[in-house]
Amino acid sequence: MSGTRLLLLLAGDVGLLLWGTHMVSTGVQRGYGSVLRVWLERNLSSRWASFAAGVGITTLLQSSTATGLMAVSFTESGVIALAPALAVMLGANVGTAIVAKMLSFDVSLIAPPLLLAGVMIFRWSRGSHFKNAARAAIGLGLIITALSAMQHTLAPVEAAPLLREFLGALSAEPLLAMIVAALLTWACHSSVAIVLFVASLSVGHLLGAQEVLALVLGANVGGAMPALVHASTPIARRLPLGNLLVRLLGALFLLPVLGFVARGLQSLAIADGRLAVDFHVLFNLALAIAFLPFVERSASRLIKILPDPPRPVDPGRPLYLETAAVDSAPVALANSTRETLRMADMADDMLRASLEVFRGEDRARAAAVAESDRAIRQLGSAIRSYLVAVSSEQTLDDSREGARLQDILSAVINIEHVSDIVANSLIDFVVRSQKQGLVLSAEELQAIGAMHDEVLESLRLAVAVFLRGDATDAKRLFERKARLREMEADTTALVVRKLRDSLAAARAAGQEGSTAVLDDSGVLRVARDLRRIHSHLASFAYPVLRAPAGGSRRRSRGRAAERLPAEPPANWADRPR
Repeated sequence: MSGTRLLLLLAGDVGLLLWGTHMVSTGVQRGYGSVLRVWLERNLSSRWASFAAGVGITTLLQSSTATGLMAVSFTESGVIALAPALAVMLGANVGTAIVAKMLSFDVSLIAPPLLLAGVMIFRWSRGSHFKNAARAAIGLGLIITALSAMQHTLAPVEAAPLLREFLGALSAEPLLAMIVAALLTWACHSSVAIVLFVASLSVGHLLGAQEVLALVLGANVGGAMPALVHASTPIARRLPLGNLLVRLLGALFLLPVLGFVARGLQSLAIADGRLAVDFHVLFNLALAIAFLPFVERSASRLIKILPDPPRPVDPGRPLYLETAAVDSAPVALANSTRETLRMADMADDMLRASLEVFRGEDRARAAAVAESDRAIRQLGSAIRSYLVAVSSEQTLDDSREGARLQDILSAVINIEHVSDIVANSLIDFVVRSQKQGLVLSAEELQAIGAMHDEVLESLRLAVAVFLRGDATDAKRLFERKARLREMEADTTALVVRKLRDSLAAARAAGQEGSTAVLDDSGVLRVARDLRRIHSHLASFAYPVLRAPAGGSRRRSRGRAAERLPAEPPANWADRPR
């Protein structure tokens, strides 16, 4: 077999192995990612529970990178401390070694039934959970097929002089072998694939025991590098940096004594084909035993190395939209939710500032409101682009994840509308009125203040509905619309009464009439804008109210009219006459 043909076949086998690993990971994440995320969050009470959670989830996902993304998300949001997250990563390292061990057995006969069953279920099933389970089965079948094909590809070249010279050079330089394996693992983003590839070379007696161990050490170091490279903030880098340092310290500790370790493993009658995967498991178990008691101390050191960065000067700059999380829908949606909450906080500040400007307490805050409006629009654009990237990378077959993405988009758009009304209608009107010397009376300010307080309370309730999806809170939020209509009607009655008093006073003075009160008083416009804002906030309740009990919101879009009472549009006051 020519060298070119060998490289082409080997490249195809490795590519098939990587794609199979990717399919298993994405299938489990898309079908059961939300359940695994909740389960991980609930099992982080201690270092040992965190370690066990890392082992279990990584064994299911067959990807320590996916587990790491979840742990990084929890650490960034403050749900868990850095120390339990480090314990999770130690468990994830053991979990990925267990996966490599399981895949190293001769199970080639399982591949054809897995592929056939996976394809049939994927094509004929309608439920997303069945489709994702089928996707994982297809991926597992591809992995087993790729490993079998790799062994057949390498068998004829056992005695190739060029290959033996290259591998012989690695045996003389274990540090070089470790670096080569680390770079290959970094490029492939899969330590499982590289360890299994090294095991295939070992089966063909193309590598000695010491070279095998050096390459496995490199695969462990390289497996921790992608997460660190993709992290974009100091807080996000702490966990992958800690994982990399643990693996690197362990590798450097063993590197000078690899010959002794190799002879010790061989004395245990470990076959050449099992040497790579067995050492991979033992190495990660040893790291867990050595470093698990010191995760708190390690966490404090990492925080000193990567302290919390100062808040960005530009409030419109996203803080949590991690690019590395695009491949993991649960983590990406959680990041988008956090940025949406930042938008809601800015909208809350804008509403409070608008009332101060109305009362003439702080006119300078009008400029701050305009800046907050710009920041909200900038954040909204970033969140939409991020969600587009998520939906482009994943099909979001899980109905809950697809519905959550739609909820986030709807929340972002409604908050942007609220911001626009406050900045470009309310504040713009009051600034122009004050320049013209027009002010609201005490009664009008009291009416506007009451509506304003009602809108602020509804904003807080809307945020709670957005986070929890509670039907009771959603119903309360929707029912508050009736209260806003009553308050708007009371404000209209106030203006009409003032107009009558003005007309009566004009007649008593012998004047023909006056419309000055109606023209100069903007309380009706302010009341209308506040009601428009509340209509956008009430939209947070619609997805929850439309969802059937215990069912998916996706299937209930067409039954909206059956669940919601008739309601005029948000811009009812602006309808064409």
